[in-house]
Amino acid sequence: MSVQREIIFRQIGAKVAYYRTLRGISQEKLAERMNLHKSVLSRIERGKYHNDISLSTILDIAEKLQIDPALFLTFNDLERQLWWEPLEDLDTEEEEPFSSKVQKLDTLVASEKGKK
Repeated sequence: MSVQREIIFRQIGAKVAYYRTLRGISQEKLAERMNLHKSVLSRIERGKYHNDISLSTILDIAEKLQIDPALFLTFNDLERQLWWEPLEDLDTEEEEPFSSKVQKLDTLVASEKGKK
């Protein structure tokens, strides 16, 4: 799986966790409402569900949280920048380490939570 795709899955998962937390719902309670095991929801929130997450699951999560599903799949400029940053400088032979991208993503998520 590409680094960009891994980042997108982490961003979607972070948004699921963010909106779940805003609603004051535990992972266990949301998983129960969706008839999922808590570990499945945990993997989604950590971006570790990868190719197996379906649009139906995203729609179910949004319905149970009573939010627009588009919130999970729309990204601001800063979020999109994290996907393509290594492609901007084609003369560079080494791509930025994934751990650095994850750190940027975590910082972004923390700053977005602070704005709400």
